[in-house]
Amino acid sequence: MASENWLEKDFYKVLGVSKEASQDDIKKAYRKLARKYHPDQNPGDQAAERRFKEISEANTVLGDPEQRKQYDAIHAMGSGARFSAGAGGQGGGPTGAGGFEDLFGDIFGGGGRSSRGFGGAGGPRVQYGSAGGGDPFADLFGGGGGRSYGGSPFGAPRPEPAPDAEAQVSIDLGQALEGAKVRVHRPDGTSTTVRLPQGVRDGQRVRLRGKGNIGPGGKSDLIVTVHVRPHEVFARDGDDLTIHVPVTVEEATLGTVLSVPAPDGSVVKLRLAPGQEAGKRMRVKGRGVKTKKHTGNLYVIPEVTVPTGLSPEAEEALRRFTELAEQPDPRKSLFDKAKV
Repeated sequence: MASENWLEKDFYKVLGVSKEASQDDIKKAYRKLARKYHPDQNPGDQAAERRFKEISEANTVLGDPEQRKQYDAIHAMGSGARFSAGAGGQGGGPTGAGGFEDLFGDIFGGGGRSSRGFGGAGGPRVQYGSAGGGDPFADLFGGGGGRSYGGSPFGAPRPEPAPDAEAQVSIDLGQALEGAKVRVHRPDGTSTTVRLPQGVRDGQRVRLRGKGNIGPGGKSDLIVTVHVRPHEVFARDGDDLTIHVPVTVEEATLGTVLSVPAPDGSVVKLRLAPGQEAGKRMRVKGRGVKTKKHTGNLYVIPEVTVPTGLSPEAEEALRRFTELAEQPDPRKSLFDKAKV
């Protein structure tokens, strides 16, 4: 989304968070709403698709600390930077904070506010088309050498650019991790090939310069919102990936070497310590999501599978084992902590 449109959007309201929300709060709110309104969960539901688009736009801006800072600054200024015809502005000249004088003071090095009206009595005089200095606005507004178009000293107005085109595309996790070329359909029915960057996120908006609509001012941009379909094994959290790996009771008790699939198709081996705490994450450094700026990790979470269909002999052996290896009540600390 272009920053000039941010003033019209209340991204905090879209995500249902306060302006003081932390980045983690914003991330959690986005994930909750994205799961609810994801197009794959609501096939054919145009309202859900529009809602998902709004959520993705809000997360793109608020989820990036730098963009969020710019967004907050724009909303802090609000509509204060509008021209006003107040007292002291001769001939209807603007005054006050954010007025015409401040604007041109910054452009031409005037610094702070001026007490003189722009073009009014005692104000600075600007000569257009003078042989000595030329037109100081010519380069700024597209005029040339003191020429006047339609009675305006600022030159001929530039043609309005065409509005940006927007499209959506759904990809698999593998395509997101590696980057991929995909075919995207514009609203007018035409299509184009898009190269998605390595590590593209679910809900990320990719801007393609000059591939949008055609208008008097030339071609606009095409903004593609990317939807990443959930994977059956790997879950993504930022640039990290998580995989749950089943282990037997014997492996969890005595320890073992786990062979775990990595997202690139290779196999990584990890040593599971005897009696390791259930659910404890094991990190494989640098095997997560790779982007231009960062590489995440792969986290392996062992989960004990309980044997079923035991024979009478096996059941008897298990009872004998528990007698020989008596364990404390594993739920005692749970009840202690549950007291309120």
